[in-house]
Amino acid sequence: MEYRELGNTGLMASVIGMGCEGFSEDDYAMCGRLFNAAERLGINYFDLYASDPKTRKAVGDALKGRRDKFLIQSHLCSVWKNGQYLRTRDLEQVKAGFEEMMGLLQTDYLDVGMIHYCDAVKDWEEICEGGILDYAKELKAEGRIRHIGLSSHNPLVALRAIEEGGIEVLMFSVNPCYDLQPAGEDVEEIWADKNYTAHLTNMDPDRRRLYETCQRKGVGITVMKAFAGGELLGSNQIAGVQLTVNECISYALSRPGVVTVLAGAHSVEELEKSAAYCEASPEERDYAAGLAAFPRVSWVGHCMYCSHCEPCPMKIDIASVTKFLHLAQAQGGIPETVREHYKALEHHAGECIGCGACETRCPFGVQVRENMQEAARVFGY
Repeated sequence: MEYRELGNTGLMASVIGMGCEGFSEDDYAMCGRLFNAAERLGINYFDLYASDPKTRKAVGDALKGRRDKFLIQSHLCSVWKNGQYLRTRDLEQVKAGFEEMMGLLQTDYLDVGMIHYCDAVKDWEEICEGGILDYAKELKAEGRIRHIGLSSHNPLVALRAIEEGGIEVLMFSVNPCYDLQPAGEDVEEIWADKNYTAHLTNMDPDRRRLYETCQRKGVGITVMKAFAGGELLGSNQIAGVQLTVNECISYALSRPGVVTVLAGAHSVEELEKSAAYCEASPEERDYAAGLAAFPRVSWVGHCMYCSHCEPCPMKIDIASVTKFLHLAQAQGGIPETVREHYKALEHHAGECIGCGACETRCPFGVQVRENMQEAARVFGY
């Protein structure tokens, strides 16, 4: 298993995490089997948005004797009312739901307390003005949650929250199809078939700005819907091209700020298939050919950090240099963390000899030499 630091939290999370979709299956017996497999595979991070008390109790039972082996990302504002799930911004309901959740999970703290499902500006304002965010901060001060998160599908709302609210972890939907769609408050729009029938061009700039802002500010991204609910893997996929599990995971993990992919699993075998990413070859992880074959989509000129441009005769890590250049451009200057990460590279843009071999290999027609010249100018070497 591979591990990454979760933004600035100091927590080290497995790059493959668990979604909770399968926890309730087989009369909740699947939960224990998945946690046993996760421990064996080195998966230490999971998300629990489900508010069903039986699911939460099953997770609590599965964690007995090994709480310290897992990082829990569980959701505030997701409660169980009248026998069904409810997203609420009623502070008293949120507080009661949190206490019930902690009892069912049989733990004294959450590693990440995730403010649940915020896709609208008005909703974010209600979270701030209605006491929800203040309550999360109180829980953090008490040590009952260690870090504050937010889940969203809307890049503009997520950006505002990160810039305003002390959000340390963002749960966001990341895959090469959703990344084409503009920001919006109706989550159904990002996976609606009609939105993939027209010609689309490159990543939505707000989504790119979100990822780069998270990287710059040290906000760790935990990824939901990396497989678009299975659509990218099946025969009727919205992309029009079938991708593999490894390709989808690799794409998500190559976005700036991304730390872990929360892989939904309905069986141990499905979880093992996602975890096998860590043993996959570079060829098996390579998503470039699949993306380049998307019908009605042009990625021309947009660096996808796929590393197809390499090997460089000067041994420059072109994808990393380009990523740091984009982070600096998004900031309008060079943040200290970006400067230090660039400095730590073994070779730098200034060493580029302009041979152009990289451009002949790029599936997306990126002007790599221009990027290297610009990076050398921005960073000074």
